[in-house]
Amino acid sequence: MIRIRHTDERPREVHDINVTPFIDVMLVLLVIFMVTASLSTVNIPIELPSSSAKQNPRPENPVFLTIKADQSLFLGEENISENVLPTALENATKGNKNERIFLRADKTIRYETLMKTMDQLRSSGYLKVALVNLQDAK
Repeated sequence: MIRIRHTDERPREVHDINVTPFIDVMLVLLVIFMVTASLSTVNIPIELPSSSAKQNPRPENPVFLTIKADQSLFLGEENISENVLPTALENATKGNKNERIFLRADKTIRYETLMKTMDQLRSSGYLKVALVNLQDAK
């Protein structure tokens, strides 16, 4: 008896990749990264350093808004109240809302007070605000 061998009878190598374990591993990694990313935004007590960056050139007549330790506001050398801040800024910048406002605050000022003043600047249309700090003497 003669036996004819067919090519389909020989064992074949499978060239398909099973992607199910790969997807499982990727989903586990995604969950791990999502959990660790949310934990990295926890409030951690730190002391922020002073800046040692090169100072940008200051305009000829900068507009300084200062918050003193007693929370009083000064625009330039003039003591102003919070309710006249928009009008005083309008006069100091000659209506130019694109002019940069240099905001200085005493280091004892609460963050809430600083943000309230910045919100007033934003609501008045002044979006370019530069925070003034002490430069490192190097």
